[in-house]
Amino acid sequence: MKAAVLKGIGRIEIQDVADPVIQRDNDVLIRMGRAGLCGSDLHYYTTGRIGAQIVEYPFIIGHEGAGVVEGVGAAVNDLKPGDRIAIEPAMPCWECDQCRAGRHHTCRKLRFLGCPGQSPGCLSEYIVMPSECCFKIQDKMTLEQAMLSEPLAIGVYAAKLAGRVKGARIGILGAGPIGLCVMAAARAEGAEKIYVTEKIPERMQIARNHGADWAGDARDGDIADQINGLEPEQLDIVFECCGQQEALDVALEILKPGGKLMIAGIPETDRVSFSIDHLRRKEICVQNVRRQVDCVQAALDMIDNGVTDVDFMATHHFHFDQIAQAFELVVGYRDGVVKAIIDMA
Repeated sequence: MKAAVLKGIGRIEIQDVADPVIQRDNDVLIRMGRAGLCGSDLHYYTTGRIGAQIVEYPFIIGHEGAGVVEGVGAAVNDLKPGDRIAIEPAMPCWECDQCRAGRHHTCRKLRFLGCPGQSPGCLSEYIVMPSECCFKIQDKMTLEQAMLSEPLAIGVYAAKLAGRVKGARIGILGAGPIGLCVMAAARAEGAEKIYVTEKIPERMQIARNHGADWAGDARDGDIADQINGLEPEQLDIVFECCGQQEALDVALEILKPGGKLMIAGIPETDRVSFSIDHLRRKEICVQNVRRQVDCVQAALDMIDNGVTDVDFMATHHFHFDQIAQAFELVVGYRDGVVKAIIDMA
């Protein structure tokens, strides 16, 4: 089969690789239909690592996907060839202390699509996944929408983890795919006011058009003063969704005493810092967001029921053989790109 193989920093090529095969009774063979490029894929492409997760070349990345069932293992009864599915990229062991505690997103033996040392990714014509990672979708849902349920599930989980979004005044720092998905989930949860900061003008406008009450330019040195001027009592919750130190600094300036900082962004650096004066005096709670747990079906239901629109995030489309151009577009944040969609057919 054909696969997009990462060969080195900034080098990705379409190559022939071995076909995946069903090995376990609960395996599902999937013909990929759509895939999306995520921020973590870009980290691997530009730096070859995220923290301790270091790429050993050659390697297939990618974890946002949807496709069609081609075959199933002997124990799979709820799926059949021809079914269209959304893919949950996390493959937990279901046996460790984390899994038993309902934290299978932090499983001790977790395998994750496109994660170095764990599992090859989904930027290939076929993949094999456990049946519990395959979510059958409704006839009216497109494969593109099903693929977008993956980042939306992270937004749903982040809003759920924040704990008190309904009626809250919140900030979202970064209007990339994750920031926009957090915004969609927070709006669905009943947030009172949503303030968004972003550096790319096109993304700012998209945020305004799809749920933000206010969106400002993160490059403005007085962005915190602008928000505090509109909200003198400051914000209840801030979601940091861009992985930037300056966003963390702004978050502490606009959070009210007793507020909550949700960190969903992935920094390229190994360490970040906080103003201990702001953190201590305001008694700010800091909560990291690690992917998601048990929110895929909720995300699919939100799309199905029309609660949340995800189509607007799919700003650019590429054929599989244009994968290198897609990566270069997204890495350069060119043309107002939010989500680049790869047609795997």
